[in-house]
Amino acid sequence: MDNETHFLCEAIELARTNSQNGGRPFGAVVVKDGEVIATGVNEILTTNDPTAHAEMTALRLASQKLKSPNLQGCTVYTSGHPCPMCMAAMRLAGVKAVSYAYSNDDGAPFGLSTAAIYEDLAKPFAEQSMTIRYVRTRLENQPDLYADWKRRQDKRS
Repeated sequence: MDNETHFLCEAIELARTNSQNGGRPFGAVVVKDGEVIATGVNEILTTNDPTAHAEMTALRLASQKLKSPNLQGCTVYTSGHPCPMCMAAMRLAGVKAVSYAYSNDDGAPFGLSTAAIYEDLAKPFAEQSMTIRYVRTRLENQPDLYADWKRRQDKRS
């Protein structure tokens, strides 16, 4: 068994155990330099947190273990196709690759597909199911939020 298959099987086992314990059937493994640095399972039902996907919980633990939000050099192995939120979080964290064992097509008959969300997000804002508006707002008598942040960052450097 190659490493990719090994880590995907580990993610599936996490998902299976989580499902047997009343959770949703999703697990994730974060690997760096061939070593597992964090794992996670879907905790939405136990925490009532809609962001507590397996990938998100694994990313949070990996960042804590590495003491950095930068997960460059890490690969994430998941039991199911990552949703757009998880995929974006992995990209923002610098994850170099992701592999998943079950596709959105595999999950669709069971209500476990995020394909519709991907499709909606691919549309222009005006055509998406959620209202998205840019409303330029600034605080009076205050420095620009982003410029002020940059100034503070430059002072720390």
